[in-house]
Amino acid sequence: MRILSARSPTLARALRRAAREGLTHVVLDGTLVHTDRLKADRPHFSGKHRGHGMNIQSIAGPDGTVLWTSGALAGKANDLTAARVWGILRALEKTGVLTPADKGYQGAEAAIVITPYKGRNKPEVQKQANRSHARLRGPGERANAQLTSWCILRKLRCSPSKAGRLVKAIAVLQNHHIAQATTG
Repeated sequence: MRILSARSPTLARALRRAAREGLTHVVLDGTLVHTDRLKADRPHFSGKHRGHGMNIQSIAGPDGTVLWTSGALAGKANDLTAARVWGILRALEKTGVLTPADKGYQGAEAAIVITPYKGRNKPEVQKQANRSHARLRGPGERANAQLTSWCILRKLRCSPSKAGRLVKAIAVLQNHHIAQATTG
């Protein structure tokens, strides 16, 4: 696991590569990797998901390829807090690549992070903008779904501190598998 996770790119390297390859945008999204922690273990409890787990952030390309994954934070951390902790917002701003993200990132100080409109009874223009935004964000959501579909991540039974390295190793394996499929 350590060898594979060490092959995972750093955030800066992944974003530089995205800019160099001329990607139109990258998708920022967070997910919860469920753990078997006890109820008394409050830091790992996510009220949103009503379960124990670790918050993992990921950046995916427009085609759904996972470009980067973060380490793990306790499940109680929301997506915007996790993005700030990992320095994702500063790195995205520095790179200048447009980044659609879900409503969990509203209030991000990075002008490059685009979130959908909130609220009910929105004007038709805002509804159309949200539909377009969802189409851009879809591949990133799919990338997270593919990461968490690995059996080992369905309910993590090891130390929660290992979740980040495990997800990085899975991303390396997944990207290697995709590269092999396209070249072979």
